Amino acid sequence: MSLDSMTQDFDKAVNDLFDPVATWLSELVFYAVPVGGAELPLIVAWLVVAGLVFTVWFGVVQFRKFKLAVETIRGKHDESDAPGEVNHFQAFTAAVSGTVGLGNIAGVGVAVSIGGAGATFWMILCGLLGMATKFVEVTLGVKYREVHADGTVSGGPMHYLPKGLAERFGRNGKIFGSVLAGLASVMILFFGLFGGNLFQVNQSYAQLKGTTGGEDGILGSSGGALVFGLVIAALVGIVLIGGIKSIASVTSRLVPAMAIMYVLACLTVILWNAGQVPAAIVEIFEGAFAPEGIAGGVIGALIIGFQRAAFSNEAGLGSAPIAHSAVKTKHPASEGLVALLEPFIDTVIICTMTALTIVIARPESWTSANGKEVEGVTVTSDAFGTVLPWFPNLLTVAVLLFAFSTVLTWGYYGLKAWSYLFGKSKASETIFKIIYSVFAVAGSLLSLESLISMADAFLFMLAVINIIGLYLLVPVVKRELDSFVAHVRGDRTGAAKEPSEDTQAGTLN
Repeated sequence: MSLDSMTQDFDKAVNDLFDPVATWLSELVFYAVPVGGAELPLIVAWLVVAGLVFTVWFGVVQFRKFKLAVETIRGKHDESDAPGEVNHFQAFTAAVSGTVGLGNIAGVGVAVSIGGAGATFWMILCGLLGMATKFVEVTLGVKYREVHADGTVSGGPMHYLPKGLAERFGRNGKIFGSVLAGLASVMILFFGLFGGNLFQVNQSYAQLKGTTGGEDGILGSSGGALVFGLVIAALVGIVLIGGIKSIASVTSRLVPAMAIMYVLACLTVILWNAGQVPAAIVEIFEGAFAPEGIAGGVIGALIIGFQRAAFSNEAGLGSAPIAHSAVKTKHPASEGLVALLEPFIDTVIICTMTALTIVIARPESWTSANGKEVEGVTVTSDAFGTVLPWFPNLLTVAVLLFAFSTVLTWGYYGLKAWSYLFGKSKASETIFKIIYSVFAVAGSLLSLESLISMADAFLFMLAVINIIGLYLLVPVVKRELDSFVAHVRGDRTGAAKEPSEDTQAGTLN
């Protein structure tokens, strides 16, 4: 029996086994209710409402403190003796690499195909609201992180949920928080293996195979797929062994490079059709508020825009605080402010640039979609192809870079969840790194669609758990913000108490 037939048989067997579970779980997590002729998944409403609540609670912090956030990411307020592993910029790029990816390329194409140009407006609004949620969860991630004896750092919902709730509500809070933390760790680990690893490798391989001759090309055989998977696994393993410093070193170069490359391609199409830009902007705004739309009118465009933005920037899911917690700082809110720039880059800039490119270029794959879901990456690629016929090759490079950086970041997230569940020992971490690398190889050979669907459901179940904790711990974030602002102003009078060394180390006072 050939390798090709063996992998196909195994793939089918796994999908057949888990299909019922995946279907049931997806229907539960992404349960939708009819609103104005469209379907609104309740999990999307949960994420958007959280962003709105935190925006109001902190007085539109994403706008008031935007300048301070930029100053912080540039290192203006760094302290050389602060605990942590990486600087603000490196922590930021490590986290961004986990969100900027196929959702920005393919997801936007799907959004404007179903919801029309108007969906872009609602994507932007959702991204702006998500900035406040990212600020809250990352501040808590740094506040309750653990700084280990070897200088490495662990953070995320598995740490701030039990510690924060114990600090606020005593023994009952600790018990409740510990249960939530255990569930959060399982969900992060499961998604990391299947959604953050196997799916990314699978899609990048498919894109590369498609641009190198398809089934008849150099990568068309199972042997070619295996070689691709082994190369990716080796690269991922090498970087993971170096820990967050190694990951941050790679992503701090990779993320800006791939983002700049992609944005320049967008600008090329936009400038080539500069005369159509005003009409495209008008179409986006009119589509957002028009009484009749492509899918459910205004409500349809709103829901599709919110859904794609929420799925793209991961605000409220609790994943980003894991990477941000490694930052060198004495002030948790400093990294919270840096993190609010994440949805701005991911959704407000990159997703908007993609949508504007599609609306201006008007590829046939989009104009003929007529409110139906299509292959989003095809719409995006065709939009660029109207000006850059060779763009599929560039898109392949972008997909590979986006996928690789996502695999790295989710490898780090998964490792922290694994360590929380099974202990932080060298042997335990080595076992995880081997398993994670094997999944990268499997990604080029298998699809395991049912398991990936389950992973998506697990990831958004995490949002329910995480945001409950954010609501309960929001007063802590307010104190930390006041403390950092007072520190920046150089006026400690009336400021909140500076975080103690014990708190920075993750112990309770």
